[in-house]
Amino acid sequence: MTTKPVKFEAAMQSLETLVTQLERGDLPLEDALQAFEHGMQLVQQCQQRLNDAELRIEKILTTATGPTVEKLNLSTPSAGEAS
Repeated sequence: MTTKPVKFEAAMQSLETLVTQLERGDLPLEDALQAFEHGMQLVQQCQQRLNDAELRIEKILTTATGPTVEKLNLSTPSAGEAS
């Protein structure tokens, strides 16, 4: 089952709803499996949208300041790194 693309915020809201339903634990097994499958599709869509946004930001920064801009790192610093 393929899900048509939705806006990032709408996908996140849907994921929150699905997680709440699954955490309650009162869905029949088949419904829970379908909810989980749909949730995983939404996760993939959100991840792709975030990756696309990161590439757009890198392109904007590179265009604005030249090709010497370091790769954008959106992850949090590890314990040994200074902020």
